[in-house]
Amino acid sequence: MPLISHTPAWEALGHHWKEIAGLRMRDLFEEDPGRCERFSLEQCGIYLDYSKNLVTEETMHRLMALAQAADLRFWGDSLLRGEKVNNTEGRAVLHMALRDLAYRDYQVDGVDVMPGIRSVLSRMRTFSEDLRSGRWLGYTGQRITDVVSIGIGGSSLGPKMVCEALRPYQSPDLRVHFVSNVDGAQLAQTLATLDPATTLCVIASKTFTTQETITNAESARDWCLEALRDSAAIARHFVAVSTNREAVIAFGIDPENMFEFWDWVGGRYSLWSAIGLPIALAVGIERFEELLAGAQDMDEHFVEAPPERNMPVILALLGVWYNNVGAAGTQAVSPYAQNLQHFPAYLQQVDMESNGKRVTRDGVLVDYQTGPVIWGQPGTDAQHSFFQLIHQGTRLIPTDFILPLRSHHPIEGHHDKLVANCLAQAQALMRGRTEEEARAELTAGGIEPEMVDKLVPHRIFPGNRPSNMLVVEQLTPRVLGALIALYEHKIFVQGVVWGVDSFDQWGVELGKQLAGQILTDFRQIACSTEVDSSTASLIRRYHLSLSE
Repeated sequence: MPLISHTPAWEALGHHWKEIAGLRMRDLFEEDPGRCERFSLEQCGIYLDYSKNLVTEETMHRLMALAQAADLRFWGDSLLRGEKVNNTEGRAVLHMALRDLAYRDYQVDGVDVMPGIRSVLSRMRTFSEDLRSGRWLGYTGQRITDVVSIGIGGSSLGPKMVCEALRPYQSPDLRVHFVSNVDGAQLAQTLATLDPATTLCVIASKTFTTQETITNAESARDWCLEALRDSAAIARHFVAVSTNREAVIAFGIDPENMFEFWDWVGGRYSLWSAIGLPIALAVGIERFEELLAGAQDMDEHFVEAPPERNMPVILALLGVWYNNVGAAGTQAVSPYAQNLQHFPAYLQQVDMESNGKRVTRDGVLVDYQTGPVIWGQPGTDAQHSFFQLIHQGTRLIPTDFILPLRSHHPIEGHHDKLVANCLAQAQALMRGRTEEEARAELTAGGIEPEMVDKLVPHRIFPGNRPSNMLVVEQLTPRVLGALIALYEHKIFVQGVVWGVDSFDQWGVELGKQLAGQILTDFRQIACSTEVDSSTASLIRRYHLSLSE
């Protein structure tokens, strides 16, 4: 298949960008009172206003033609059919099956995967209910008060983000903590305030060989055994989420306490599987299933809606428009909800690990940008850190605002100010401030004409900075599920357009291999001749620090 950049649809978009480059969004709004209505839609509890983008009806038509040129429908159908769309690893990708509570027929290699999904979900239900009710007790007969989830990457980022997002739904009787960094500080600081007799560790690793996870798990096991002094205690204080039964048993975990998932569950898409066990423990299995249901709602919308009214498709193509035609290169995400503080970091992995690729599925080097740099933090903190760059910097930085209309913590006056700030930032990015407006404002403030001339350049905002506004009534489990699935599908669509395999992550592997070699050098003290001089010097410096 030819590179998408060699198609007429791609070339047409480049010409179109030049045609509309001189348009001003503020003028488009003034000329068209119905612009917002035409460039917005509502699905699955999410209202998307994409009217503050440098697009016209023709732009959207051309973007839809690009999706057609990339054969989006074919790849979407292939995903649903359980075909091995992850071609470099020869794997199907069926995270949608995990949240299909209607239990439709999903097959991998002719085998129906739904009975296994139902079985694991049933076991998660039993276990979470037993632990949350106090029926599952620790080795000394005490109730579990703390859960420590030990994983990394997709085995940690997703569950951590969801647990924080749904904090208002958590019980104060059970606290969930996350450890992912192999830096001993994180594990030590987490365990320092906990009692081994009332702590359950959930070890989440697909292979159960992930270096960081197993290192942390072994240290947590030592901590537990030092206090409880009986290897039998492991069965009451450790459970595993993995595909490697043998390694789980070798670690000392009772295989009855292992929750299975499958190789067609990609790590960064795994929170819907047993990897989501910490979520079920934190908020209860009923709310975990509400999360699944929200994601399923978005799945149905993505599969059934026509492209021009399809929320993930629209977001994806707008991203391509700026990333490839407008040369933006980055995407800011600013949720105006403190409980979504981990959402930008979660999206970093899902997006950048999925589409951070330089070759197509066929191994052809691309001649265009693929995955953008994803970054952000919650508003209003974002306003006082990086929004200056977005408003008046030299880079084009599209921004996604996420805004719940109702707070779980209604302190008088707070949410009004939060909403006002969010809406104002989006408006300011779109409108900007002209030289005439800046000059008039300064003059009205009594500034001397000579000083006005000096200050005006600093008070001009170019505007025309694009943004999407995603509005929800309240951040509930169902709405959150839909929001996460929305971005999953957006990322998939962009991967299809760019022709990359969005489901492998070979770029992660080289560092892992070299880390193993360096650890060998640590043990031998003498460095391998294959190690470059810089790395060898740093290894020697490390050893010298240990000997002092």
